Amino acid sequence: MNQTELNKNKQLPSKKERHKLFGSVDPGPRTKPEQKEKMVDLQNSKKDFLFNIDMVGISNVKHPIQIPSQLVPQIQTTIGTFTFGSSIAQGSKGTNMSRFTEQLDKYHHEGFAIDIETLKKFTKELAGRLKQEDAEVEVSFPWFFERKGPYSDLAGMNHADATIKVLYDHTTGYDVTVELTGKITTLCPCSKEISEYSAHNQRGNVSMSVKLTEDFDEQQIDWKAALLEAAESNASARIHPVLKRPDEKMVTEQAYENPRFVEDIVRLVAADLYEYSFVEAFEVSCRNEESIHLHDAVATLSYDKKQEKTR
Repeated sequence: MNQTELNKNKQLPSKKERHKLFGSVDPGPRTKPEQKEKMVDLQNSKKDFLFNIDMVGISNVKHPIQIPSQLVPQIQTTIGTFTFGSSIAQGSKGTNMSRFTEQLDKYHHEGFAIDIETLKKFTKELAGRLKQEDAEVEVSFPWFFERKGPYSDLAGMNHADATIKVLYDHTTGYDVTVELTGKITTLCPCSKEISEYSAHNQRGNVSMSVKLTEDFDEQQIDWKAALLEAAESNASARIHPVLKRPDEKMVTEQAYENPRFVEDIVRLVAADLYEYSFVEAFEVSCRNEESIHLHDAVATLSYDKKQEKTR
Protein backbone atom coordinates (compact mmCIF):
# COMPACT_ATOMS: atom_id res chain seq x y z
CA MET A 1 0.00 0.00 0.00
CA ASN A 2 1.49 3.34 -1.04
CA GLN A 3 1.51 6.57 1.01
CA THR A 4 -1.50 8.03 -0.87
CA GLU A 5 -3.65 5.00 0.00
CA LEU A 6 -2.53 5.18 3.65
CA ASN A 7 -3.58 8.84 3.84
CA LYS A 8 -7.02 7.99 2.41
CA ASN A 9 -7.62 5.47 5.21
CA LYS A 10 -6.28 7.66 8.03
CA GLN A 11 -8.78 8.15 10.87
CA LEU A 12 -8.30 11.60 12.43
CA PRO A 13 -9.29 12.46 15.99
CA SER A 14 -12.06 15.04 16.46
CA LYS A 15 -11.22 18.71 16.04
CA LYS A 16 -11.37 19.24 19.82
CA GLU A 17 -8.95 16.36 20.37
CA ARG A 18 -6.67 17.71 17.65
CA HIS A 19 -6.58 21.07 19.43
CA LYS A 20 -5.64 19.34 22.69
CA LEU A 21 -2.91 17.47 20.85
CA PHE A 22 -1.38 20.83 19.92
CA GLY A 23 -1.63 22.38 23.39
CA SER A 24 -5.18 23.62 23.94
CA VAL A 25 -6.60 23.15 27.45
CA ASP A 26 -10.11 23.28 28.88
CA PRO A 27 -11.26 26.68 30.21
CA GLY A 28 -10.50 27.27 33.88
CA PRO A 29 -12.83 28.71 36.53
CA ARG A 30 -14.09 32.28 35.97
CA THR A 31 -13.77 34.45 39.08
CA LYS A 32 -13.56 38.01 37.72
CA PRO A 33 -16.61 40.11 36.77
CA GLU A 34 -17.86 40.14 33.19
CA GLN A 35 -19.91 43.36 33.43
CA LYS A 36 -17.99 46.50 32.43
CA GLU A 37 -19.22 48.56 35.39
CA LYS A 38 -17.84 45.94 37.82
CA MET A 39 -14.41 45.64 36.14
CA VAL A 40 -11.32 47.40 37.49
CA ASP A 41 -10.35 50.37 35.26
CA LEU A 42 -6.56 50.59 35.57
CA GLN A 43 -6.23 53.32 32.93
CA ASN A 44 -8.35 55.69 35.04
CA SER A 45 -6.25 55.20 38.17
CA LYS A 46 -5.34 58.47 39.93
CA LYS A 47 -1.93 58.62 41.64
CA ASP A 48 1.38 60.39 41.24
CA PHE A 49 2.77 58.64 38.15
CA LEU A 50 6.03 60.62 38.10
CA PHE A 51 5.75 62.51 34.77
CA ASN A 52 3.34 64.14 32.35
CA ILE A 53 3.10 62.38 28.99
CA ASP A 54 3.22 64.56 25.89
CA MET A 55 1.22 62.20 23.72
CA VAL A 56 -0.27 58.73 24.01
CA GLY A 57 -2.55 57.08 21.52
CA ILE A 58 -2.66 54.73 18.55
CA SER A 59 -1.03 54.84 15.11
CA ASN A 60 -1.01 53.01 11.76
CA VAL A 61 -4.81 52.87 11.73
CA LYS A 62 -5.97 52.31 8.14
CA HIS A 63 -9.50 53.29 7.20
CA PRO A 64 -11.48 54.20 4.05
CA ILE A 65 -12.00 57.95 3.64
CA GLN A 66 -13.38 60.43 1.11
CA ILE A 67 -11.22 63.25 -0.25
CA PRO A 68 -12.75 66.44 -1.70
CA SER A 69 -10.64 68.16 -4.37
CA GLN A 70 -10.88 71.14 -6.71
CA LEU A 71 -9.09 69.05 -9.35
CA VAL A 72 -10.64 66.10 -11.19
CA PRO A 73 -11.76 63.77 -9.63
CA GLN A 74 -13.48 66.15 -7.22
CA ILE A 75 -14.61 63.37 -4.87
CA GLN A 76 -12.48 60.27 -4.44
CA THR A 77 -12.42 57.34 -2.05
CA THR A 78 -9.04 56.25 -0.79
CA ILE A 79 -7.38 54.80 2.32
CA GLY A 80 -6.23 57.04 5.16
CA THR A 81 -3.54 56.08 7.67
CA PHE A 82 -4.37 57.66 11.04
CA THR A 83 -2.56 58.55 14.24
CA PHE A 84 -4.60 59.66 17.26
CA GLY A 85 -3.38 60.92 20.60
CA SER A 86 -3.69 63.21 23.60
CA SER A 87 -1.51 64.28 26.50
CA ILE A 88 -1.77 62.62 29.92
CA ALA A 89 -1.25 64.48 33.19
CA GLN A 90 1.09 63.16 35.87
CA GLY A 91 -1.87 62.27 38.06
CA SER A 92 -3.48 59.95 35.48
CA LYS A 93 -2.23 56.49 34.61
CA GLY A 94 -3.30 56.27 30.97
CA THR A 95 -5.89 56.77 28.25
CA ASN A 96 -8.80 54.75 26.92
CA MET A 97 -7.49 53.40 23.63
CA SER A 98 -10.87 52.13 22.40
CA ARG A 99 -12.29 55.66 22.35
CA PHE A 100 -10.01 56.63 19.45
CA THR A 101 -11.46 53.98 17.15
CA GLU A 102 -14.97 54.54 18.50
CA GLN A 103 -14.69 58.16 17.36
CA LEU A 104 -13.40 57.05 13.95
CA ASP A 105 -16.27 54.61 13.49
CA LYS A 106 -18.81 57.28 14.45
CA TYR A 107 -17.54 59.62 11.72
CA HIS A 108 -17.29 56.77 9.21
CA HIS A 109 -21.02 56.08 9.51
CA GLU A 110 -21.73 59.78 9.06
CA GLY A 111 -19.61 59.85 5.86
CA PHE A 112 -16.02 60.76 6.70
CA ALA A 113 -14.88 63.48 4.27
CA ILE A 114 -11.30 64.46 5.09
CA ASP A 115 -11.30 68.24 5.14
CA ILE A 116 -9.83 70.56 7.73
CA GLU A 117 -13.10 71.75 9.28
CA THR A 118 -14.29 68.17 9.75
CA LEU A 119 -10.97 67.18 11.35
CA LYS A 120 -11.16 70.19 13.69
CA LYS A 121 -14.60 69.08 14.84
CA PHE A 122 -13.38 65.49 15.12
CA THR A 123 -10.39 66.45 17.28
CA LYS A 124 -12.34 68.67 19.66
CA GLU A 125 -14.96 65.95 20.16
CA LEU A 126 -12.18 63.40 20.67
CA ALA A 127 -10.72 65.49 23.53
CA GLY A 128 -14.15 65.51 25.16
CA ARG A 129 -14.58 61.75 24.69
CA LEU A 130 -11.16 61.19 26.29
CA LYS A 131 -11.91 63.70 29.08
CA GLN A 132 -8.68 65.51 28.25
CA GLU A 133 -7.79 69.15 27.60
CA ASP A 134 -6.26 68.34 24.21
CA ALA A 135 -6.22 65.84 21.37
CA GLU A 136 -4.53 65.41 18.02
CA VAL A 137 -5.20 63.57 14.80
CA GLU A 138 -2.96 62.97 11.81
CA VAL A 139 -4.11 61.35 8.58
CA SER A 140 -1.99 60.54 5.52
CA PHE A 141 -3.42 59.47 2.19
CA PRO A 142 -2.67 59.24 -1.54
CA TRP A 143 -4.40 62.07 -3.42
CA PHE A 144 -5.16 61.46 -7.10
CA PHE A 145 -5.54 64.11 -9.78
CA GLU A 146 -6.03 64.07 -13.54
CA ARG A 147 -3.15 65.16 -15.76
CA LYS A 148 -3.39 65.66 -19.53
CA GLY A 149 -0.62 65.47 -22.11
CA PRO A 150 0.42 69.00 -23.19
CA TYR A 151 -0.13 68.30 -26.91
CA SER A 152 -2.39 65.25 -27.20
CA ASP A 153 -4.65 66.23 -24.28
CA LEU A 154 -4.84 62.53 -23.38
CA ALA A 155 -5.57 62.16 -19.67
CA GLY A 156 -4.30 59.83 -16.96
CA MET A 157 -4.12 59.80 -13.19
CA ASN A 158 -1.20 61.10 -11.16
CA HIS A 159 -1.01 61.09 -7.39
CA ALA A 160 0.75 62.86 -4.54
CA ASP A 161 1.11 61.89 -0.88
CA ALA A 162 -0.82 64.21 1.45
CA THR A 163 -1.04 64.59 5.23
CA ILE A 164 -3.20 66.71 7.55
CA LYS A 165 -2.28 67.22 11.22
CA VAL A 166 -4.75 68.89 13.58
CA LEU A 167 -3.93 69.66 17.23
CA TYR A 168 -6.67 70.91 19.53
CA ASP A 169 -6.00 72.51 22.90
CA HIS A 170 -8.80 73.74 25.17
CA THR A 171 -6.82 76.88 25.99
CA THR A 172 -5.01 77.80 22.77
CA GLY A 173 -7.38 76.40 20.13
CA TYR A 174 -6.29 74.72 16.91
CA ASP A 175 -2.95 74.22 15.19
CA VAL A 176 -3.19 72.90 11.63
CA THR A 177 -0.30 71.64 9.49
CA VAL A 178 -0.61 70.16 6.01
CA GLU A 179 1.99 68.27 4.01
CA LEU A 180 2.30 67.26 0.38
CA THR A 181 4.97 65.30 -1.50
CA GLY A 182 4.83 65.40 -5.27
CA LYS A 183 7.12 64.25 -8.08
CA ILE A 184 8.71 66.45 -10.72
CA THR A 185 11.31 66.31 -13.49
CA THR A 186 14.60 68.19 -13.02
CA LEU A 187 17.35 68.69 -15.59
CA CYS A 188 20.90 69.30 -14.35
CA PRO A 189 22.15 72.85 -15.12
CA CYS A 190 25.78 71.77 -14.76
CA SER A 191 25.36 68.92 -17.24
CA LYS A 192 23.68 71.27 -19.72
CA GLU A 193 26.47 73.86 -19.30
CA ILE A 194 29.46 71.56 -19.81
CA SER A 195 28.11 69.06 -22.38
CA GLU A 196 28.31 69.52 -26.14
CA TYR A 197 24.77 68.20 -26.43
CA SER A 198 22.01 66.89 -24.16
CA ALA A 199 21.96 66.91 -20.35
CA HIS A 200 21.04 64.33 -17.74
CA ASN A 201 17.75 64.63 -15.89
CA GLN A 202 16.12 62.88 -12.98
CA ARG A 203 12.93 62.47 -11.03
CA GLY A 204 12.67 64.90 -8.14
CA ASN A 205 10.59 64.52 -4.99
CA VAL A 206 9.37 67.82 -3.52
CA SER A 207 8.03 67.70 0.05
CA MET A 208 6.29 70.66 1.66
CA SER A 209 5.13 71.02 5.27
CA VAL A 210 2.98 74.10 5.82
CA LYS A 211 1.43 75.64 8.92
CA LEU A 212 -1.87 77.23 7.91
CA THR A 213 -3.12 80.59 9.15
CA GLU A 214 -6.07 80.62 11.56
CA ASP A 215 -8.36 82.22 8.97
CA PHE A 216 -7.62 79.68 6.23
CA ASP A 217 -10.79 78.98 4.22
CA GLU A 218 -10.78 75.58 2.55
CA GLN A 219 -13.94 76.48 0.64
CA GLN A 220 -11.95 79.12 -1.26
CA ILE A 221 -8.58 77.37 -1.59
CA ASP A 222 -7.71 73.71 -2.08
CA TRP A 223 -4.39 73.55 -0.23
CA LYS A 224 -3.48 70.29 -2.02
CA ALA A 225 -3.78 71.87 -5.46
CA ALA A 226 -1.95 75.01 -4.29
CA LEU A 227 1.05 73.10 -2.89
CA LEU A 228 1.16 70.87 -5.95
CA GLU A 229 1.28 73.93 -8.19
CA ALA A 230 4.10 75.43 -6.11
CA ALA A 231 6.16 72.29 -6.67
CA GLU A 232 5.34 71.59 -10.32
CA SER A 233 5.39 75.13 -11.71
CA ASN A 234 8.99 75.59 -10.50
CA ALA A 235 10.28 72.28 -11.86
CA SER A 236 12.11 71.67 -15.10
CA ALA A 237 8.99 69.83 -16.25
CA ARG A 238 5.90 68.15 -14.86
CA ILE A 239 5.37 64.39 -14.58
CA HIS A 240 2.75 62.90 -16.95
CA PRO A 241 1.00 59.50 -16.87
CA VAL A 242 0.30 59.51 -20.64
CA LEU A 243 2.73 60.91 -23.24
CA LYS A 244 2.50 60.46 -26.99
CA ARG A 245 5.52 61.42 -29.11
CA PRO A 246 4.47 65.08 -29.61
CA ASP A 247 3.88 65.33 -25.84
CA GLU A 248 7.30 63.83 -25.10
CA LYS A 249 8.97 66.31 -27.44
CA MET A 250 7.30 69.23 -25.64
CA VAL A 251 8.12 67.95 -22.15
CA THR A 252 11.79 67.16 -22.85
CA GLU A 253 12.32 70.51 -24.56
CA GLN A 254 10.66 72.32 -21.66
CA ALA A 255 12.98 70.52 -19.22
CA TYR A 256 16.01 71.54 -21.30
CA GLU A 257 14.84 75.17 -21.26
CA ASN A 258 14.36 75.15 -17.45
CA PRO A 259 17.38 73.48 -15.78
CA ARG A 260 17.15 73.18 -11.98
CA PHE A 261 19.46 72.13 -9.14
CA VAL A 262 17.82 70.91 -5.92
CA GLU A 263 18.97 74.22 -4.41
CA ASP A 264 17.04 76.07 -7.13
CA ILE A 265 13.90 74.03 -6.53
CA VAL A 266 13.65 74.66 -2.78
CA ARG A 267 14.26 78.41 -3.22
CA LEU A 268 11.71 78.78 -6.01
CA VAL A 269 9.06 76.71 -4.21
CA ALA A 270 9.75 78.68 -1.02
CA ALA A 271 9.10 81.93 -2.92
CA ASP A 272 5.64 80.68 -3.96
CA LEU A 273 4.83 79.47 -0.44
CA TYR A 274 5.98 82.82 0.95
CA GLU A 275 3.52 84.60 -1.35
CA TYR A 276 0.59 82.38 -0.33
CA SER A 277 -1.40 84.44 2.19
CA PHE A 278 -2.76 81.31 3.91
CA VAL A 279 0.74 80.03 4.78
CA GLU A 280 2.16 81.04 8.18
CA ALA A 281 5.33 78.95 8.16
CA PHE A 282 6.77 76.25 5.94
CA GLU A 283 9.53 73.76 5.25
CA VAL A 284 10.32 72.58 1.75
CA SER A 285 12.75 69.89 0.67
CA CYS A 286 13.75 68.34 -2.62
CA ARG A 287 15.36 64.95 -3.23
CA ASN A 288 16.59 64.12 -6.71
CA GLU A 289 17.01 60.46 -7.67
CA GLU A 290 20.17 61.03 -9.69
CA SER A 291 20.38 59.29 -13.07
CA ILE A 292 24.21 59.23 -13.41
CA HIS A 293 25.08 58.85 -9.70
CA LEU A 294 24.24 56.19 -7.13
CA HIS A 295 23.42 58.86 -4.56
CA ASP A 296 20.47 61.24 -4.24
CA ALA A 297 20.87 65.02 -4.17
CA VAL A 298 18.97 66.77 -1.34
CA ALA A 299 18.18 70.30 -0.14
CA THR A 300 15.93 71.71 2.61
CA LEU A 301 14.69 75.21 3.41
CA SER A 302 12.41 76.44 6.22
CA TYR A 303 10.84 79.83 6.94
CA ASP A 304 8.48 81.32 9.53
CA LYS A 305 6.68 84.50 8.52
CA LYS A 306 5.90 85.34 12.16
CA GLN A 307 9.60 85.70 12.95
CA GLU A 308 10.12 88.40 10.34
CA LYS A 309 7.47 90.53 12.06
CA THR A 310 9.55 90.55 15.23
CA ARG A 311 12.80 91.63 13.56
